Amino acid sequence: MGLLVSLGATSVGAQDASVTTTDETELKPIVLTADQQLKQAPGVSTITADDIAKTPPANDISDIIRRMPGANLTGTTASGQRGNQRQIELRGMGPENTLILIDGKPVLSRNSVRMGRAGERDSRGDTNWVPADAIERIEVIRGPAAARYGSGAAGGVVNIITKRPEKLSGSVTTYLSVPQHSAEGGTRRGSFIVGGPITDTMSFRLTGGIARTDPDDSDINAEANVDPTSVAAAGHEGVVNKDIRGLLTFEPTGDHAIDLEAAFSRQGNIFAGDRQLSQTNDVLDSMIGKETNIMKRGTLSLTHRGTYDFGDSMSYIQWERTLNKRLLEGLAGSPEGSINSTEFGTIRLDNLTAKSEWDLPLDVIVPQTMTLGAEFRGEWMDDAVSNRQVLNGGAVIPGTEADPASRDPKTDAWMIGLYAEDNIEVTDRLMLTPGVRFDHHSEFGPNWSPSLNASYDLTETVSVKAGIARAFKAPNLYQLNPNYVYYTRGNGCPIDYPNMGGGCYVVGNPDLKPEVSINKEIGVNYHDDLGWNAGLTYFHNDYKDRIASGLVPEGSSTVTGGTAQYFQWYNVPEAVVSGLEANLTVPINDVLTWTTNATYMIESKDKRNGQPLSLVPEYTVNTWLEWQAKEDLSFILSATRYGKTESPTVTATTGGTVENPETRAAYTLVNVAVNYELNEHFHLGAGVNNVFDKRLFREGSGNAAGANTYNEPGRTFYVSLTAKF
Repeated sequence: MGLLVSLGATSVGAQDASVTTTDETELKPIVLTADQQLKQAPGVSTITADDIAKTPPANDISDIIRRMPGANLTGTTASGQRGNQRQIELRGMGPENTLILIDGKPVLSRNSVRMGRAGERDSRGDTNWVPADAIERIEVIRGPAAARYGSGAAGGVVNIITKRPEKLSGSVTTYLSVPQHSAEGGTRRGSFIVGGPITDTMSFRLTGGIARTDPDDSDINAEANVDPTSVAAAGHEGVVNKDIRGLLTFEPTGDHAIDLEAAFSRQGNIFAGDRQLSQTNDVLDSMIGKETNIMKRGTLSLTHRGTYDFGDSMSYIQWERTLNKRLLEGLAGSPEGSINSTEFGTIRLDNLTAKSEWDLPLDVIVPQTMTLGAEFRGEWMDDAVSNRQVLNGGAVIPGTEADPASRDPKTDAWMIGLYAEDNIEVTDRLMLTPGVRFDHHSEFGPNWSPSLNASYDLTETVSVKAGIARAFKAPNLYQLNPNYVYYTRGNGCPIDYPNMGGGCYVVGNPDLKPEVSINKEIGVNYHDDLGWNAGLTYFHNDYKDRIASGLVPEGSSTVTGGTAQYFQWYNVPEAVVSGLEANLTVPINDVLTWTTNATYMIESKDKRNGQPLSLVPEYTVNTWLEWQAKEDLSFILSATRYGKTESPTVTATTGGTVENPETRAAYTLVNVAVNYELNEHFHLGAGVNNVFDKRLFREGSGNAAGANTYNEPGRTFYVSLTAKF
């Protein structure tokens, strides 16, 4: 059977722990399950448990995901606000277009965090809800291959698949990192996993962990601050993670399995002085080193996997509750996003997701596998925190309550999706995968997502793959809510519509359309039995109706002292993202392997004004050399080269000119790691990150810093120990 593009008969929730591969590596065509088919699509990478053990992340697994082709850490926009709160994004589409899954189920906790006017959230993202040592593998899916997963996957999907012990066993892992520079925060963490069969038909798994990453010193960026009249931008904040996850699996027959799973996590920050803009106050300064926000996430899910004479199925229902508790912040002008109270407020977000997917092998004219699925997502938010901004001076905005006390704190939206795809083996060399997805959203109505993918084997070692798909993202509850109000007294008004005496308001827009992206890619891949692997993929995304805060007023209102103008979140007509991804694996000999991947961003801009969509390097090259010195001893030398990052020349919030926009120059980080199997029960790992101590500093909050909006920590030493029993 030829190489397959498996975008259709793919269940990200499928959990075949025997399937592992490095980036773009082809799988042996033994039994072509849906999970295995996925690995043969272009734009797919896999991080295995072995990869995580050999080069462990300090705390958040985004540290290792960022080394995949097409992946970066960045903010939601190019504003530079919340510069060190970077999250995983794929192919330049931003974190909000990267869908995070755990065992195939959506993780949506970051949606409980208020979205600022520039489109940024004070969020660490959703990649740190599972201890790294409890992960079996991470699937990183980009481009058309990800579009079938519905809203929020226009850039791609990161699926975190957890371990399932096959026999009664367990392990305990400890990790310690110590930075060379005392101004930077180190990490201590420990985790455990225990599980296995209880009876012939029942098994269990219990995982847990606790981790603490210390904050950077509050003045770490003082010398780099480009504006000596403003407060220096903060370094990385600290975080304390506590996680517990339990799974009970019942298999009444060999053809059916039922999972009951519950999980709870708590993430509390250690404040390092961060603020959305440069505003400061005594309350904010007094909280440095203390806990100012707490994210609690709990889930309860029921999953069924079935095997029938006519095909396979995977169905689940999951309830997810997030409690976002944080000190109250300013909502207007320069104090926006800065702590200004010792009072905590809590935003509660409930998400209900359900999905049923069926893979049906057929032999009609030619062999094919049809996939049929249905999905439901509902979200309910109770937020009396983010809608506290009043309308001043008698301002009137249609649909917006002037008095916060009169505003309903509860908002909700839901969406139902149906999809069908067919993997058609036209010949032994050619596979076609047509597909279509239909979604109906409670606010904007229907949305169609058609796709077509193909794979052709030119020879036994060379294949060509291509795809096109229409992906989308629904507006979030903040963008839709007319009672979510931002206010500027004057200086924050758009440059083309200056203050008329009553300031400017930005409110939610219930008439928003979804963001849409037409994702296209074509790639060629070479692989042979000796272990050589090379590939090159070109991707091009035409991005339409991207959601941003408006720069043209929707209307005005006479108020005390003049006229107030009001703006809404609106759909930006067009943007474009394009680039190249490449990978190369060279088996130098039996004990030495060299692997490299690279991403080059050809274009990433808003066609309104030519501005970048987010702050990502022009190119990224990840390379590592692994030497298996002995059966129980290995060494890894790795390096990442980041190209220059261009600064915006226009501000995200007002459309004004950025003065002296500074590009972040290219730089290289080099790491070394050693891993030693002491015996069958103990694994020891150690290493040095950023060997040559290339430190980068944040030069300010927002566009004043150009592209120099985040810290890159210096030389850090780490050691880890795993005990298995």
